[in-house]
Amino acid sequence: MLSQGCSLGPIHYGEDQYKFGEELKLRLAKKFVEESGKSAEDFCDMIAKKIVQLKECFDEKVIHRYDNVTLAWMLFVDGCATLQFIYCAKKGEFKELNIKNDQVAFGQQDLFLLENQLPYQLLEELMILSTNKELAASIKSFIDSNNMIHGHNEAGENEPPIHLLDLLRTSLLDGSMPSGQDGNNKHESYRNVQELRAAGIRLKPSKTGLLRNVSFSKRCNFFPGYLQLPPIRVDDSTGPKFFNLIAYEMCPDFKNDFGISSYISLLDSLIDHPDDVKELRKAHILHNLLGNDEEVAQLFNEIGTDLVPDQATYANVRKQIQNYYDTKWKTWIAEAIHDHFSSPWTFLAFLAAVTGLGLTAIQTWYTVPWW
Repeated sequence: MLSQGCSLGPIHYGEDQYKFGEELKLRLAKKFVEESGKSAEDFCDMIAKKIVQLKECFDEKVIHRYDNVTLAWMLFVDGCATLQFIYCAKKGEFKELNIKNDQVAFGQQDLFLLENQLPYQLLEELMILSTNKELAASIKSFIDSNNMIHGHNEAGENEPPIHLLDLLRTSLLDGSMPSGQDGNNKHESYRNVQELRAAGIRLKPSKTGLLRNVSFSKRCNFFPGYLQLPPIRVDDSTGPKFFNLIAYEMCPDFKNDFGISSYISLLDSLIDHPDDVKELRKAHILHNLLGNDEEVAQLFNEIGTDLVPDQATYANVRKQIQNYYDTKWKTWIAEAIHDHFSSPWTFLAFLAAVTGLGLTAIQTWYTVPWW
């Protein structure tokens, strides 16, 4: 969990580039045991008894070179270190372990690397044995703080998580499906947010913060159109998390509906230029903590490259947008409003002109003799 990188689990265990991180893991694991009310032997014995079950969580190609004793020790150290890191993140106690802020930031990224995932079953067993009953709450707080959705909802009842990355994915999707899974045979001719805006489609933040909460509506079923998207926070950690979540969805043994990939594909279809990011910011949908808008545009274009999303996801929303976009008279209205009423002053000038013409007409009416 350092800027040099930290290995968790059996994939990179013992590799030279992660040796510096091993000392930190031992420090964290020691602190975990001290605060647990149990001994290191208690935890090691528990893991040894469940080692057969825990081995089933890994591919045989990954763990074949480790005997049970080595694997049990590895899982003990890494599991305890992970829980202690998360607990310290909630309590703000990193300084007591001489862990600097930059190490904390990189440590959080390490915990969400796909190759670093530990079985959630291991973390649960360690928490059950420990007398520290705040550990489960600290995991929830940790996931909430790393959730990229601004003001997201409480997650509903879901299947037990496989690991921390799976828990993060669930918190973003909440197991729900987007409404209106119609087929969409139309080719999408719109290319970005700016083109939608020119067609009279406005952006609004969704009321609930889940990636699948995307909808399209029209005021009084007429004009203008509103595309509602979940508010998202973009910072230095957003890219790595999305890359690992997408890699997780692409794992051949993970059956899923590609919820993250589908969302990124949708967002990528809306963002081509920095001006698209600017419009999303102005609508309070995208909170840019990364830097300038060009960096954000490049980020999502990069993440969205070569994705294979679920075509049914957002299909109805995409079709509604395309149908609205293809209605030319709505586009003409939007262009007229944009060209002639883009500011309050132009509208007031137009109103004054209409009022003036009205007064002139009334005056003419009363001055013309009708007999």
